Amino acid sequence: MLYADTDKSVARTVLDRPPELETEAEDADSNGEEEGVFTADGRGNVRQWEVDLLARLVEAEAEAEPYVGKVAVAAVMINRVESPSFPGTLSGVVYQPLAFESVMNGRIWRVWNFSESQRAARAAMNGWDPTWGSLYFWNPATATSRWVWSRQIVTRYGRHVFAR
Repeated sequence: MLYADTDKSVARTVLDRPPELETEAEDADSNGEEEGVFTADGRGNVRQWEVDLLARLVEAEAEAEPYVGKVAVAAVMINRVESPSFPGTLSGVVYQPLAFESVMNGRIWRVWNFSESQRAARAAMNGWDPTWGSLYFWNPATATSRWVWSRQIVTRYGRHVFAR
């Protein structure tokens, strides 16, 4: 399962799943079946909590962006999971130290209405990549890293640019 958190080198924390998903996951584990599983096209089984984790990150990073911009942020996350340069799990990518401000400051857990971001997460998990394989995104108006500007910009959606 590509997106399951099977990488034991990634330290699991209570933030791996939002508290409201813990009961659902425990229920699924107790009867040997997973609830809320859907199959992403050619990418293996994806658990509902993984969709929600990705959607929370998308909402926290791109809530004011157009739908395609949200799909683009989700696609970057999927591209990172699939890249040997990043952790090989969704949790590993989301919780990579210093990677996302919304994770560092806890905003990822303070988003409540993220249904459009869930649709965007599913679209990216099912193969839509409007970034053509980008591994990075940032807002040029707020970026402080000089290094990030060394990346080749591929496209722009809303206020974010997407780069390799």
